[in-house]
Amino acid sequence: MIKKNTTLFFLLFCANLLFSQIQETLKLSTYSQISIITSGPGEALYEKFGHTAIRVKDPVLQLDLIYNYGIFDFSGPSFYADFTKGYMKYKLAKYPFYLALKSAQQDKRWVKEQVLNLTQTQKNIFFTILEINASPKNASYLYDPYFNNCATKPRDIIKQVIGNNLIFNNNFVSKNTSLRALMNHEIHTNTWGSLGINVALGNRLDKTATPSEYLYLPDYVYEALNVAKILKDGKEENLVSKTSVLLNFDEKESKSDAISPFVIFFILLITGLIITYKDYKNATRSKWLDFALFFTTGILGVLIVYLWFFTNHSTAPNNFNFLWAFAPNLIVAFFLIQKKSPKWIAKYCMLLLAFLVIVSIIWITKIQLLSITLLPLFILLAARYWFLQKTLNS
Repeated sequence: MIKKNTTLFFLLFCANLLFSQIQETLKLSTYSQISIITSGPGEALYEKFGHTAIRVKDPVLQLDLIYNYGIFDFSGPSFYADFTKGYMKYKLAKYPFYLALKSAQQDKRWVKEQVLNLTQTQKNIFFTILEINASPKNASYLYDPYFNNCATKPRDIIKQVIGNNLIFNNNFVSKNTSLRALMNHEIHTNTWGSLGINVALGNRLDKTATPSEYLYLPDYVYEALNVAKILKDGKEENLVSKTSVLLNFDEKESKSDAISPFVIFFILLITGLIITYKDYKNATRSKWLDFALFFTTGILGVLIVYLWFFTNHSTAPNNFNFLWAFAPNLIVAFFLIQKKSPKWIAKYCMLLLAFLVIVSIIWITKIQLLSITLLPLFILLAARYWFLQKTLNS
């Protein structure tokens, strides 16, 4: 979730090799600390959720490193292809902590540190796990934005190190909500990024999230650690021994896009309704409008089907957006620009109207929440489908 250019990526790789060689025989001293670093949201879409990383500090060994599971190289030749297929390769990188703090300072992102209340043995186990994971052969992992990311990795290591002596309290969760609702809270609804994610992903995001699933978000990792306990000699102690604010910037607000989806779709709605009204009054049909609507929804439908059945995205299946972004529309679009369109398209439009009704029911009953920015588009599609079934059936 932290933006890195290719040059920095190369420098981190070199530093990784150097530190690995130096630290092969090192054991942390009693003055060492292992802490969880939480950063506030940034400007880029993938920074909107904030960031979680791990800091290892030992003044005796003169170590002050950050272990960052959020590194990716989008300049690679297959990055976008792999991203589309759901094989998103991220990696763990370690580098001097001051570089991470400097980056957050430049981006004006707040940074908080939680020092973990670990025994000396637990600290060294934690350090060993990080070192093994940061080695070149182990550093890469398959990223999942909801189930295997920069926030879930520290959570899993903490569980691995402390085991049954870790007590994760669930009182950091104030109400039952879904993964999608949690996501929509971080990204403004009226943005193209939010629209794209909500259209592409299915209703696995709409089930009520467990407290553990909340921890795909850095803010909730921070809150969960604050109330977590650790057993030491049979007594409960706070898992976090000390909390510090390292950078105290105001949190960046999630804002609507300047040219937002709702504005564009509302303009399309008004334009489309005016054209449809004129077509109805003049007993004509604007074939270019029909082609544009069917072709666009068809393309989106093909993309949804592709993500659902032919990729590794864990949250793409069972996506009811296919009912309005209907893949066969891509083919039907070309029938609609013929000199005389087939009459069966009238019945086909009745089917599409029925699908829109079903979509509304799914939305209202929260089987799957859809983006509110789509509402003007749905109204336009319903009006045009009604007009077509009337016109082509006569």
